[in-house]
Amino acid sequence: MLNSNFFANFKPYLWPWQHADLIQQMAARDINARFRQSWLGLAWLVLTPLLMLGVYTLVFREVFQARWGAHDEGVWAYALRLYAGLAVFNFFAEYVNRSPAFVIEQPHLVKKVVFPLEVMAWVNLASVLVSLGVAALVLLLLRLAGLGSIPWSAVWLPIMWLPLVPLCLGLGWAFSALGTYVRDVGQVLSMVMSALVFVSPVFFPVEILPKVAQEWMWLNPLAPLMTQTRTVLLAGLSPNWETWCYSMLTGLVVAILGAMLFKRLRAGFADVL
Repeated sequence: MLNSNFFANFKPYLWPWQHADLIQQMAARDINARFRQSWLGLAWLVLTPLLMLGVYTLVFREVFQARWGAHDEGVWAYALRLYAGLAVFNFFAEYVNRSPAFVIEQPHLVKKVVFPLEVMAWVNLASVLVSLGVAALVLLLLRLAGLGSIPWSAVWLPIMWLPLVPLCLGLGWAFSALGTYVRDVGQVLSMVMSALVFVSPVFFPVEILPKVAQEWMWLNPLAPLMTQTRTVLLAGLSPNWETWCYSMLTGLVVAILGAMLFKRLRAGFADVL
């Protein structure tokens, strides 16, 4: 049973408000560094996903004649469904792909005993959340331009994405700790993310899969988040709170396990850098 010592040990990981200013400053510096020398700067946050959306829509809709479910809703509706899935996946993939380098890229901080290394996962989260915020805005604008309105249920969108926070943090702590010792983790994750986009319900609804495959698909923590996004924003329906609770519980479990692994391995970071 969880006791007070457990919460005291992991509070800096799960509730780092005493380092809020540090997280904000480092995240802002990271964002500026990513776009400082590019001509278009932050515009790439909009252009990149839109270009991907255009390519995927052309290939799957026009070349392979893919349809979303039994009824043909048209190109615009199909593109919106794709983008709803891509918004979730791109955020997740960007965060996970950056995770193995959290510690490796900060050797000077590792050797500072007083520096809270665990906040690096939060710094990366804050940095990547900018991309997710832009994706949400673009998604709303596309919904308005293509279908003429934004449903009231869209107010649930930030809540539907909330389980991504503990899920990503937990994976960030785990992969950053492992990546410090095994440098191949980054390459492996890059290949996994390339495959994951095609085995997640980005290009198809879960419901079209055979019953057995659906059960396996729901084990993918991204599947309910993508489905819920389409429910509240495109279908205009209220979310399934039972599914949301399952996603949040999964994310919290991953966060705790990732924090435990990071805490256990961090003592040797300085020796391998």
